[in-house]
Amino acid sequence: MNLTSVKKAIVVPYSSERPQLRSDSKTILYPDFITGHQSENIEFEQLPFSHPLYIMYSSGTTGLPKSIVHSCGGTLIQHLKELRLHTNLKREDTIFYFTTCGWMMWNWLVSSLAVGSSLVLYDGSPFYPNPEAMWRMIENLGITVFGTSAKFIAASEKAGVKPKNSIDLTNLKNILSTGSPLMEENFDYIYKNVKPIVQLSSISGGTDIISCFALGNPILPVYRGELQCRGLGMAIDSYDEMGKSLQDQKGELVCKKGFPSMPIKFWNDPDGEKYHHAYFKKYNGIWSHGDYITINKNGGVKIFGRSDATLNPGGVRIGTAEIYRVVEGFEEIEDSLVIGQNWKDDERIILFVKLSHRQILSEQLIKNILDKIRKGCSPRHVPGKIIAVKDIPYTISGKKVEIAVKKIIAGKTVTNQDALSNPESLDLFKNLSELQT
Repeated sequence: MNLTSVKKAIVVPYSSERPQLRSDSKTILYPDFITGHQSENIEFEQLPFSHPLYIMYSSGTTGLPKSIVHSCGGTLIQHLKELRLHTNLKREDTIFYFTTCGWMMWNWLVSSLAVGSSLVLYDGSPFYPNPEAMWRMIENLGITVFGTSAKFIAASEKAGVKPKNSIDLTNLKNILSTGSPLMEENFDYIYKNVKPIVQLSSISGGTDIISCFALGNPILPVYRGELQCRGLGMAIDSYDEMGKSLQDQKGELVCKKGFPSMPIKFWNDPDGEKYHHAYFKKYNGIWSHGDYITINKNGGVKIFGRSDATLNPGGVRIGTAEIYRVVEGFEEIEDSLVIGQNWKDDERIILFVKLSHRQILSEQLIKNILDKIRKGCSPRHVPGKIIAVKDIPYTISGKKVEIAVKKIIAGKTVTNQDALSNPESLDLFKNLSELQT
């Protein structure tokens, strides 16, 4: 307890009923903290709209984390809009999101209390004690809005889980997915094997805005592979490198006007220089988020991954999600990661694969992967190298860290590995002989 401003640290027993505490007056167990206290009238302090509420930290795997300060008013208005209108959340609903306290989806979930909904919190493996555990929880707890990730949905499909055959999902009305792009095949799996009548909402935003840019809409149809719409009040567009608006073409996700949940500042950034550099440098005065997207004529959105992880072989920009969609359909492959490597005055695509149990990266499997990428995407998408690794690095919030791996293979250092759920996996990408030829 070296923070002088902290008056008391309250420890909630978790792994044991009476954990060992430091011998100082600032630390107290929660049961002892509440003993002898009677509930009293709560006094609500009147605060400004922009009063600081949260400090959110970006993952920081390619540099120092951004210390993003969000406001009370902006966060609450944005969350209530997304929960009430985009998710159709009501007081009688029970909402769950598989998240940790270190991910902004936890903050988003907590705001459901402002609607009056019941929350379900979970700590542990989503596949314990079996791959049906999360789906079974929907039935047991009467969950109506179930939040998860594209990775979990894909893993459920690979595990052969078919909830609609053995689990009562009558109460389930919404499935939300974020963390990475939801592929077309993920949509097929949900409607075929989970529930044929449910709103499947792929949603996308970020820690930077503590909310979403594009998400669901209960009065619009769900199209395979698309985020249904842009957020209400969010002037989202897709720009080319020159700042020209694009339709049905891949470009940078931008927001052309201010919105309530913009950060009020960065911590320790008195003149706002870091803030401006992070979001407004690319297109002066216009928020650039760093996602690679398309917006179609109906307003549907597709996300192809981070724009800073975009591949560029022969000067043609390619989203990594396009390759993941093909590769992770192979039963032999448990997971994968794609990066670009500078090679002979160009960039070549490197595909790393984590193989399923007892599988080997045979010449035939390599050929099958290359052929399917060529047919399912284009010849430009075909990797120059396919390399087997034992693990794929992820952030604590479940996102692949492509840029960190790209830095590793270029001989650079990755800072803030505490942001990773499996930081030891980065060592697997150092000094790979296969990358020298």
